[in-house]
Amino acid sequence: MFADFLKRLTQPDPAPLPDEDARLALTALLVRVARSDNLYEAEEAALIDRILAGRYGLGPFEASALRRSGEALESEAPDTVRFTRAIKEAVPYDARVGVIEALWQVVLADGERDDRENALLRMVAPLLGVSDVESAMARQRVERG
Repeated sequence: MFADFLKRLTQPDPAPLPDEDARLALTALLVRVARSDNLYEAEEAALIDRILAGRYGLGPFEASALRRSGEALESEAPDTVRFTRAIKEAVPYDARVGVIEALWQVVLADGERDDRENALLRMVAPLLGVSDVESAMARQRVERG
């Protein structure tokens, strides 16, 4: 379903993504983090919907539809390293910092920091061009609410 999209995203020198495609790629990354502990629960899906609604000004139905598309894309996406590097090349820096904060929201949704989730965030942040310090600051902002 997403073969052409993934092919464009993982080309050696991808063009910047149109807004709609960037939203989809970032949603798939949120889903990948939520699934990283092998417990993708309804609360995490609902949180992703809220993040998408707030970030992109979507209504509940549009946010849910975007999440479902992100779930499908995540299932087809290549390994996290290539996928995340491709997002870095296609998405502006400011948006990537916001994504790290959203990823921390997903990680901390259940009140626990699973080792697999932590490891994935430690890997994803630098691949997105976000330093460990910036990632830690994003986590602290999320923890403060």
